[in-house]
Amino acid sequence: MKKQNTLTAYLLIGIGLFFLLQQLNIPIFNNFYSWQTIIIVIGLVLLIHSYITKNYQNLFSGTILLGLGIHFYGLAYYSFWIDHWAMYVLIVGIAFIVRFFQTKEGVIPGLLLIAFSLIMIFSVQLPTWFNWIYSIVDLMERFWPVLLIIIGFYLLKGRKLHK
Repeated sequence: MKKQNTLTAYLLIGIGLFFLLQQLNIPIFNNFYSWQTIIIVIGLVLLIHSYITKNYQNLFSGTILLGLGIHFYGLAYYSFWIDHWAMYVLIVGIAFIVRFFQTKEGVIPGLLLIAFSLIMIFSVQLPTWFNWIYSIVDLMERFWPVLLIIIGFYLLKGRKLHK
């Protein structure tokens, strides 16, 4: 129960700091008073709580929230930010890798998701002699939700077999 109270305490401290800085209206922080920053704060709180309590169950969700917050912030404030659906896959892949460093689980899905997302993100900039890849990328972009569903069912079935 104490670990749950520490998570609540960290959340209250993080969100309290966010609103205190907003009330103080410090000019250097003006761009950070947004809903994206609240998502970043919650993600950071989950990560900090996981490392301090050595209870790594929130590493995955904390990394995803932090990544989504950074991505949405980048979309809102930086014109050079990549606006591609594969960024979400990249964030999930990074979350698997972050969790792997503490739990030693999930490195293969993490690396596969990162590789897949990088191929999808940079597939629009391939040289002309790679034109055959565009047809494969088009097919993958059309049916990638089916691939996610299949992987999800595989993970569910795989977890039941290990219990």
